[in-house]
Amino acid sequence: MPDSPRQPPKPPNVSPPGVGPGREDADGTTTLERIAQRTEPPRLYQVLLLNDDFTPMEFVVMVLQEFFRLDLDTATQIMLKIHHDGRGVCGVFTKDVAATKVELVLGAARRAGHPLQCIMEAA
Repeated sequence: MPDSPRQPPKPPNVSPPGVGPGREDADGTTTLERIAQRTEPPRLYQVLLLNDDFTPMEFVVMVLQEFFRLDLDTATQIMLKIHHDGRGVCGVFTKDVAATKVELVLGAARRAGHPLQCIMEAA
C-alpha cells in the first residue's frame, strides 16, 4: 500500500481574543472582524486607621508619613480625624497594595508595642 503524504491536522476555527468570527470571501480568504473589548478598572480599597486610647499621636503621624508618604500637615490632619471620629482614611489603593500597607502598618505597630489597628474596606 503506497504511503500518501500526511496532512497536518486543521486547527479549530477559534478567533483570538478581541476578534469576532470571520467571514469567508469568494476567493477563500477569511476576513476577521474586530470586536471592541471593555476591561473593568481594578476595584479600589481604602486603608483606615482606627483610634485607640494607647497609641501615641506622634506614632500615628509617623506611620502616615512613612507608609502613606504624607506631608506633616496632612498626616496631622488625618491623625486628628482618627482621634475625633474613631477612624480615618489613609489612602485608596488597589487590593494588593492596600493589603500590603495594612500588613506594614500592623507590623510596625506591633514592633513598637502599640495596639494600633489598620483595616481595609471597599471604597
